[in-house]
Amino acid sequence: MSAKVFTRSALLACALTACAPAALAQAQPATLKIGLSSEPTSMDPHYHQATPNDAMTSHMFETLVGQDAKMNLIPRLATAWTPVDDNTWEFKLRDGVKFSNGQPFTAQDVIFTFCRVMNNEQSIGGSYAGIVQKFADVQARDATTLVIKTHKPYPLLPNDLTRTAMLWSGIVEHGPITFDLKNKCGVTGAWPTVADFNGGRDVVGTGPYTLKSYVKGTAIELARNDGYWGDKPAWQNVKLVPVPAAGPRLTGLLAGDFDLIENPAARDVKRISETPGFGHVITPSVRVVYFQFDVARNPSPTVKAADGKNPLQDVRVRRAISMAIDRKTIAARIMDGAATPANQFLPDGMFGTLPHPPELKYDPDGAKKLLADAGYPNGFELTISSTNDRYINDAQISQAVAQYLSRVGIKTTVDAMTRSVYFPKRAKREFSFAMGGWSSETGEASSFLQYWVSKFDKEQGLGTSNYGGYDSPEFDGVFKRALVTVDPVEREKLLQASLTLALADLPSIPLHFESSIWAFKKGLVYEGRADQYTLAMSAKPAK
Repeated sequence: MSAKVFTRSALLACALTACAPAALAQAQPATLKIGLSSEPTSMDPHYHQATPNDAMTSHMFETLVGQDAKMNLIPRLATAWTPVDDNTWEFKLRDGVKFSNGQPFTAQDVIFTFCRVMNNEQSIGGSYAGIVQKFADVQARDATTLVIKTHKPYPLLPNDLTRTAMLWSGIVEHGPITFDLKNKCGVTGAWPTVADFNGGRDVVGTGPYTLKSYVKGTAIELARNDGYWGDKPAWQNVKLVPVPAAGPRLTGLLAGDFDLIENPAARDVKRISETPGFGHVITPSVRVVYFQFDVARNPSPTVKAADGKNPLQDVRVRRAISMAIDRKTIAARIMDGAATPANQFLPDGMFGTLPHPPELKYDPDGAKKLLADAGYPNGFELTISSTNDRYINDAQISQAVAQYLSRVGIKTTVDAMTRSVYFPKRAKREFSFAMGGWSSETGEASSFLQYWVSKFDKEQGLGTSNYGGYDSPEFDGVFKRALVTVDPVEREKLLQASLTLALADLPSIPLHFESSIWAFKKGLVYEGRADQYTLAMSAKPAK
């Protein structure tokens, strides 16, 4: 009997008997089909710290510490973590966990993972290495007890470990694994490459799904890991298809090509609500969309002034650019209300933020005066560099900002490109005024400041995304104290002081916080997440 005939027969029987739950479970499609607005660039969980990448690899790999939908810390591969002293943490690993190939997960795999993070030459912007660089030593007291010693107090270690996916040490040739970075930690073979993960060979994780196939630009297919230690996902298979344009993505949902899509246009929410058989959820996120200035180089590649200098080095010019932008109109019209104007780099109320940040007001007349005071009464030429397929309405936002800047005398053009081109060029510092989007995955204020504002320091993992070359000894002095302050009350005060300095000097200007939207067909429920992750595990059959 065919599966189709069996399903119909089972449903008929259930209409007449009390066996409905079992038969309806069989009637549920085996594959969950998801339409993505932004495609991950790799299956390597240590390649690039970007939301699409981290969300995708979360299906197959897990971290020691997890986060729930509201970004609260929860146990994952570690069941508990305890600070032994200011520089020592003990993690109890979950017993009985196995990788998708059946091999047990142990402390050796954790140490190997940390070593691989530090030996990943292909990573974008040193992603993830900033965490491990703070480690002085890592020891396995036994198979399920891990002790991490840090060079300095590291109160945010559990938060940061929510971003370091655990690998199976067997993907490389090795002897005894130890945290000996100078001697390759006992690894005798070649370190895994991005291609090894993209081809599927090294995708061996402890997560709820395994990788069936990854065809860039076409689809990613996953299969349920039936040996998973936790709650089994509802669907046996998942197919994730990149559809960058919001219109075709919604059309695919309404036509039945997808069961769930991320980021439909906010203007289409009313249509989704009024269409029988479909629903949606809107969730505020911690992602700030911002623009970063090149303040270090003179001249700078994509800004040109009559005096031959880089005007972005003058704080008056940076403040003028901020004042020239109408954040409220961008949030209301371009983002269709699915965004909140930002006056700092993390939403109000989160740990370390300013309780009453000064409003970044729209004041074009004030912007013109500041430009004149800085010696640019006739403005200058500037190119905005941005993605056109990464953040919600990113190209439209850049065009709007260009118009606002042109109105105050800055002759502005937009160079919008795909993220696969944009991110490597930005990492090479080819831009002067560049769009960014950052989700503070630690759920507190140090995340943005550590990567985007701090002076670059490879050894301490600071400033790894400081492509503008910002260097403020005053800021660094305050912020570095915050990073090693264990007392939460004092640390919060130092983070607030750091934010105050950053907002006064504006090495980057915050624009708005995105709200995330997911739309889905009837029969599903979906839990939206503040970190903007689209997870098959967050989709469940409606009861």
